[in-house]
Amino acid sequence: MKPLPLPVRLAAGLAVTAVEQVRKLPQQLAGLPVTVVSEALQLSMRVQQRVTELAIKGDDALAGLRPAEDEPAWATFDEDEEPAGDEGPAEDPWEAEEQALAAEPPSALPNYDELTLPQLRARLRTLSVPDLEQLLRHERTHAARPEFTGMLSRRIANLNAPAAPDTPVSPDTQ
Repeated sequence: MKPLPLPVRLAAGLAVTAVEQVRKLPQQLAGLPVTVVSEALQLSMRVQQRVTELAIKGDDALAGLRPAEDEPAWATFDEDEEPAGDEGPAEDPWEAEEQALAAEPPSALPNYDELTLPQLRARLRTLSVPDLEQLLRHERTHAARPEFTGMLSRRIANLNAPAAPDTPVSPDTQ
């Protein structure tokens, strides 16, 4: 028997391949979301790697244009600091830290150090000026958080400021 022409054989092979692919389609559709997500993550990682490689090459190229600092200004160590002159021995930083940790919490709010900013704000109206000043001193010597010191300072200033006559006091300023 004489073989069929090449175009006919190719068409038949293409048809069989199409039928096979259609039969596999339900299985492939089930895994399609995972495959798409996986491919997207791989592409994202490749892009990030390429960007990092370009940044490193750019850093290397620019490093030759500007001289590197021998020691950056921000790189200071305790060992680099000069000891105090005739002021006696320098204070031991570990001892100072232990003293700060051993200090009792302020009596106005014994759990002050665990309070969040909104929790402290809710308790401010119940505190007197001396209590607020005690908290402010404690904050400045311990955590020194700017938002806490600012709120305590404003509250003290508001309580110490004389109220203008015939001016209603809003709850926000108390």
